[in-house]
Amino acid sequence: MAVRRCGYTELYTGDPESVVGYFASAFGFSEVAHARSDDLQSTHLQCGRMNLIVSTGRATREFTELHGDGVADIAFVCDDPGATRRSALAAGAEPAGAGAVSAFGAVQHTLLPPAAGDRPAGRPWLPTGAGPAGAVPAETVGGHVMELDHIAVCLAAGELKGCADLFATGFGMDRYSSEYIEVGTQAMESIVSRNAAGTVTFTFLEPDPNRDAGQVDAFVARNGGPGVQHLAFLVDDIISSVREVRARGVEFLNTPDAYYRAVAARLGAMTEQIADLRDAGVLADRDEWGYLLQLFTRSPHPRGTLFYELIQRHGARGFGSANIRALYESVERDRSGPE
Repeated sequence: MAVRRCGYTELYTGDPESVVGYFASAFGFSEVAHARSDDLQSTHLQCGRMNLIVSTGRATREFTELHGDGVADIAFVCDDPGATRRSALAAGAEPAGAGAVSAFGAVQHTLLPPAAGDRPAGRPWLPTGAGPAGAVPAETVGGHVMELDHIAVCLAAGELKGCADLFATGFGMDRYSSEYIEVGTQAMESIVSRNAAGTVTFTFLEPDPNRDAGQVDAFVARNGGPGVQHLAFLVDDIISSVREVRARGVEFLNTPDAYYRAVAARLGAMTEQIADLRDAGVLADRDEWGYLLQLFTRSPHPRGTLFYELIQRHGARGFGSANIRALYESVERDRSGPE
């Protein structure tokens, strides 16, 4: 039943031209194929080892009306898709059509065999050699996306343990770490789940119902239920990547200058990099294996739920409390507006 890797991630949208342009022109994804039918139009975007499908049409309308633009399918490549599906259903997942299950909210997981392609089967795909006007080939963007590092999911209060248990029992993705984060009068819990190979990582978040409502509650309300909060893209040079994509129109969450004074005290070995980090607005964290650098975008989508992250790892394997707190505080500052 083991999950080997993510085959593709499919995003439903009511404005495919804008979304495809965002990934192609700003992040350097290349359009590699299109599929058109009466009720579904899809574009296959690729950058590094990441495959992103952007879809629209009648088949996506119910999802987008309920949830807005969002991730609708995270396909898993499995050793034995049939056995994985049976295991996931026994663990509490819901059936989602032939060869797929749903484990949280309206997001489904299509289960693929090891030899499967990197886009949904059964669609009339036609390869393309050219992207939209203004698109930038991936190789011209400095520090472009290499692969999907992790997926963050917001859940309703009380759903965290059951979802993590389902991923462990149903998909063979054990708990890697857990964290309780307090920010002012708000708090949330998180569990990181990862497959044995370390190629698929989920960060699950739920609010503490005994504290004031915060951003996780707000996400679930605006999204019409649990769903994917952000996709994290692994890059090889985050400073140049942030500068490139910011110049191409991507907006990032702001980082206060006081943050870098704390980083200098907490990560003394990185003192020489603090000026570059501050200039680009990049966050830093460390675990026992090394450190990581990251920055979160503002949501480019109308409902403001789904956003993206750039992350660079220097040996770090996990997510320390400073990492998760940085995300929480960044989003909270953005929700509150200018100070």
